[in-house]
Amino acid sequence: MSEIQKNIIDQQQDFQAATIIVTEKAVKRLKAVMSSEGKEDHVLRMSVEGGGCSGMSYKMDFDMAQGDFDKVFETNGLKVVCDLKSWLYLKNITVDYSDDMLTGGFKIKNPNADRTCGCGTSFSA
Repeated sequence: MSEIQKNIIDQQQDFQAATIIVTEKAVKRLKAVMSSEGKEDHVLRMSVEGGGCSGMSYKMDFDMAQGDFDKVFETNGLKVVCDLKSWLYLKNITVDYSDDMLTGGFKIKNPNADRTCGCGTSFSA
């Protein structure tokens, strides 16, 4: 097997093994919001959309539906779904939550981002 073929196989395996991690603090906060909105039976949908000061923005929604081609994960007791287009940008991210008064909220650590804006809600890859 050539080095190029081995590299392609390694990349495919990395892509398949990738996940989205939501920390326990973030799951606790998300479940509290889901409960307050009466959406305990929903899943967290992670996606990206064009816009923001760095080119793409993170999007988090509660969703009842799971698409045929969605990537599906279970992390700390929370079901997370992501469409394939967004998956290219969101694989291996970590979603955390801080209740700090000045810089609190959801924080996304994205190893795929080349650049992140100062507020942390948009990125470029």
